Amino acid sequence: MSEKENLVRFGISMPQSLIEQYDRLIALQGYDNRSEAIRDLARKALLTSSSMQPDETVAGTIVMVYDHHIRDLPITLMDLQHDYHQAIISTMHIHLNHQQCLEILVVRGKVQKLRELQQRIQVLKGVGYAELSVTHVDEHGHSHEHPHSHL
Repeated sequence: MSEKENLVRFGISMPQSLIEQYDRLIALQGYDNRSEAIRDLARKALLTSSSMQPDETVAGTIVMVYDHHIRDLPITLMDLQHDYHQAIISTMHIHLNHQQCLEILVVRGKVQKLRELQQRIQVLKGVGYAELSVTHVDEHGHSHEHPHSHL
């Protein structure tokens, strides 16, 4: 948070049991107070892909777990990644056990395109989990579409 920003105080009403559970959770996570924990919750909510405009340029990850024994699934996933090669910066593949693989795609592009990739992965037979997490909003994401004049 920038030092120039003014802090705005506001009250929150919560059931006693919920705030007790929340206080235990944030203590375990190492927070000194509720305010910083709630600020982080707000930041995280603003970074959910569902809360963003489809044409925003972002960076993040798609994490998936899948059964590599499912017929043609590894080939289908590879073909899909080739279809979206411009959005995929890097990949990491981990063998969790004899059957399951964990794959992490580091992605950058328009939210709509990244969501589309995540959804196309999620619906494949044998994919148990596929989640898009946005970690960065590129404020200058449109600059390459409108080149600056260098006179």
